[in-house]
Amino acid sequence: MTRDAPGRRRETSRTALVNDPKVRRFVLQTLLIVVLSFAAYSAVKNVAANLANQRISSGFGFLDQTAGFGISQALIPWSETMTYGRAYLVGLVNTMLVSAVAILMSTILGFAVGIARLAPNFIISQLARWYVELVRNLPLLFQILFWYLAILSAMPPPRSALNLLGSVFLSQRGLTLPQPVIQPGAALLGLAALAVLVGGVLIVRWSRIRRERTGFGMPRIVSLGLTAAAVALLGVVYVFAGAPLQLDAPQQGRFNLSGGVTMMPEFAAFAIALTLYSAANIGEIVRAGIQGVGKGQTEAGRSLGLRAGSILRLVTIPQAMRIIIPMMTSMYLNIVKNSSLGVSIGYPELVSVGGTILNNTGQAIEVIAMWMATYLTISIATSLFMNWYNARIALVSR
Repeated sequence: MTRDAPGRRRETSRTALVNDPKVRRFVLQTLLIVVLSFAAYSAVKNVAANLANQRISSGFGFLDQTAGFGISQALIPWSETMTYGRAYLVGLVNTMLVSAVAILMSTILGFAVGIARLAPNFIISQLARWYVELVRNLPLLFQILFWYLAILSAMPPPRSALNLLGSVFLSQRGLTLPQPVIQPGAALLGLAALAVLVGGVLIVRWSRIRRERTGFGMPRIVSLGLTAAAVALLGVVYVFAGAPLQLDAPQQGRFNLSGGVTMMPEFAAFAIALTLYSAANIGEIVRAGIQGVGKGQTEAGRSLGLRAGSILRLVTIPQAMRIIIPMMTSMYLNIVKNSSLGVSIGYPELVSVGGTILNNTGQAIEVIAMWMATYLTISIATSLFMNWYNARIALVSR
């Protein structure tokens, strides 16, 4: 009996291939890949056959053809004699511009609104609350049309433009601002500004490390002295370089405005609507993040003698950021995707310019594929950066 036991164990250890989980998993995954590959091949083959029947050429060769249409806003050199590929790049830059402006401004405004929602002052907290409730519950497309049609389109013509702050004008053509004019010697001023920036970052980093180790940061008087020294240094360099940075202020003439730089009304309306809408949502994210920090942390800060502002800046916000950042990532992705709504008022962003290219060339599949690849690339890059930042500020387990 004892001699037969090892033989029986060897027989029972031999499992049929059909019952082996690893073999079955491999076979099923292989079949799935084959089916998906065949479906993709069939789809591509059918599309190619349909395009051939309709005598429509496929491929991305059309990007080298002359575009022949104008674009109202171009941050990079552009003319009608340039190619469709260049036009698509102009639309991409416009999308990145309005997305960056909306992300920056909505983050600042959203943090202010979120903190104001929890302010002990009744009027401030209620104003922030009703701003959030009013703006967040209205469709973004409605707000874009409101700012464009009801506000900016109702502005006076350039000859009667509203004068704001002396050198800023608001008219039907948009917002006209002083334009920075760079003169020879600007490189020296730029190097000085870069040196001041790097020095400031290093000093702030040293002060933070010192506070974590000793509990004492840089004395306020020293901080003010270093700031004054940096401003004085930049002033000396500015004078020594011959005032290389000047402003071209707009002038109001009899019929038109001259000088300065004009922000087209489509961009202004779109940026304002996207910023206000996103800030209302970010305000709620910030409020939820602050309330997610235990009250004991605030009480601990009070027991150390910290003021309310210091508790908020040094205790509450740093801990709330670990709750806020994951939700902010989704919000930033929404801002980038919502930038495609600029086509509704004629702002030449990616979808608007791509739509013109599609209508002119008939290359629908290629243009749609380019849209998908572009937005996926921007979204993935944004997610990777925010995930990196979230991991950087995450609590380290002990």
